[in-house]
Amino acid sequence: MPRSRQLRLPFLRPVSPKELAVFTRQLAVLLHAGMPLLRGLEVLAKQERNQAFRCIVGEIAGTIRSGGSLSDALAGHPRVFDRLFVNMVKAGEAGGALDLVLGRLALFQEQSLRLRGKVRSAMVYPVIVMAVAVAILAGLLVFVVPRFQQIFADLLKGAPLPPLTQFVLTVSAAVKSHYLLALGVGFGVWFAFKALKRTTLGERVYGTLVITLPPFGELILKAIVARFSRTLGTLLASGVPILPALIIVRDTCGNARVTGALGYVHDRVKEGDPVARSLETTQVFPGMVTSMIDVGEHTGRLPEMLGKIADIYDEEVDNAVAGLSSLIEPILIVFLAVIVGTIVIALFLPIIRIVQLLT
Repeated sequence: MPRSRQLRLPFLRPVSPKELAVFTRQLAVLLHAGMPLLRGLEVLAKQERNQAFRCIVGEIAGTIRSGGSLSDALAGHPRVFDRLFVNMVKAGEAGGALDLVLGRLALFQEQSLRLRGKVRSAMVYPVIVMAVAVAILAGLLVFVVPRFQQIFADLLKGAPLPPLTQFVLTVSAAVKSHYLLALGVGFGVWFAFKALKRTTLGERVYGTLVITLPPFGELILKAIVARFSRTLGTLLASGVPILPALIIVRDTCGNARVTGALGYVHDRVKEGDPVARSLETTQVFPGMVTSMIDVGEHTGRLPEMLGKIADIYDEEVDNAVAGLSSLIEPILIVFLAVIVGTIVIALFLPIIRIVQLLT
């Protein structure tokens, strides 16, 4: 079967995380019900609505039909099936429990999607409100305030304006005259930031700031800890050895600061140190996490303990999102009221003086 054209476009992602989670869950259910792997892939390929994903599943089925393994077939599509997915499937094939491993993987994907949605919901609202505030402020300064300036000039006949009104009029004139320059500077700063973030030092500095600066730093760190614990616990429960599992977790954590810390942990564990002590040395992970991992290592129940850590931090993310929402909403409303109220007061002060002059 020919490769889909969509796969050749580097800026397009052929399969969404939600589609991948649904596919994994459906394949796990079919295998658990006793359906052969090849037949299950053919069934899923026929019902798949995403044309690119249908071609990919068809290619995977073709590889299985030719005698290849599922993990090797998945590895041929790294933009869809990451190392976590491929290594878990490989461990399931080696242990003869592919349906069980796919079930764990589907559960992991579903929980990751829920966690990502919670974090995004906490961040999207303030961004939207700030964008609306900037748009309202720009509209007032560019279109509304200049009209009042002409009215004040005609009615006051050279009388001085109140300082607040003069300040607002000056800002309005600057914004109206140089808005293209302001937009250019804004885009320039944004592109410079993106370019700096691509450097090794920039990635590390950005990764550190993201997990430390309030108000979102604590929330993002909790989400990273939950993902780390869930990923590592799922890999270990599926039979992946600790060192390859740490490499996979390191490469999928999405934060340069945490990536560096997990690379250090991998090297320490390779030399024989416990995971908990190595994590504690990085000073990135909370003390409760390292303590629970230490208990899991001593009792031989590390995957189970990692799952409990993930559950705890999932709940922590829920509480943090609720707390941030209740805190940010009134702050943003007050901010909007202060900005708009200042402009309105600045425009009404000269009107009061005009009325006094007329009386």
